[in-house]
Amino acid sequence: MTSPPLTIREFRPEDAEAVVAAHQAGREHLVMTAAAMVWLNDRHNPDEHFRTFVAETDGRVVGAVRCGLVLGTTARGAGYANGSVLPGFRRLGAATALLAAAERHLAEHGVTELYTWLDDEPASLAFGAARGYEIGRAAQFGGLDLTRPLPPAPARPAGVELRPATDWAADPRPLFLVEADAIRDEPGEVPMDALEYENWLRSDWAWPDLDLGLTVVAVVDGEPAAFTMAKTDGVDRYWSAFTACRREFRGRGLSKLAKRESLRLAAAAGYRSAYTSNDETNAPMLAINEWLGYERCAGERKGIKRLQQHFG
Repeated sequence: MTSPPLTIREFRPEDAEAVVAAHQAGREHLVMTAAAMVWLNDRHNPDEHFRTFVAETDGRVVGAVRCGLVLGTTARGAGYANGSVLPGFRRLGAATALLAAAERHLAEHGVTELYTWLDDEPASLAFGAARGYEIGRAAQFGGLDLTRPLPPAPARPAGVELRPATDWAADPRPLFLVEADAIRDEPGEVPMDALEYENWLRSDWAWPDLDLGLTVVAVVDGEPAAFTMAKTDGVDRYWSAFTACRREFRGRGLSKLAKRESLRLAAAAGYRSAYTSNDETNAPMLAINEWLGYERCAGERKGIKRLQQHFG
């Protein structure tokens, strides 16, 4: 008996639930809503050339890949493609076809170095290697049971306040400045050294899953110095999207204070599970997460591939 034909096409809003289901299948640590998936595909940023391609068979969406150019860097030609397929439809060619569609699209828009994340397990790593991806750096996911007590809060230094990001809803530029400084030191192959405010507003700040009430800012003498950005599924799962501290304020425990307070607020709001991700070389954040009680629940590896340019 032959399998139904496979179609690769662009995302439609009605695909959102199915795409998120494929994204999260077997990966409880990934937190994303259908509303966020629709929003991602409705943004208008021509420099990113963002696309989501879906794999459809017999009228059912069984997988998808999200791809685009890396923004916020002085490096040229960097792109990303991250996808997944429902477990029951793997090894039928959907993932290969999706990745090929992403590669063609990105090559047409000048991408020469493509990055993807692969589950840190043999089949996924073999899949990437067989398609020309060099296996690179490792990252790990941590899970935390929010129904259990958090460690006692450290003493707060004089002059430090912990405030919700809602206080900057009208003008978030001070929080952007924290991220733009901190992200320069984020481990990765591409230097994030050219973050632009307008792009940040359209991406990080406008993300539908972002919870400004749970995003906690450490303020030193009235100036935002650190924050932890929180996203949720609106039900019971919390995702630590990014924890940042300006360079001149490091070494004072501000990130630890902000992250613990955010988790405390999340637990009080009824969230039951928290997840986070860190590069395995990011010792300071790994130490904070270990102190908070996070336990490793999964891993991933970076796949890197050089693309041939397509000329019309």
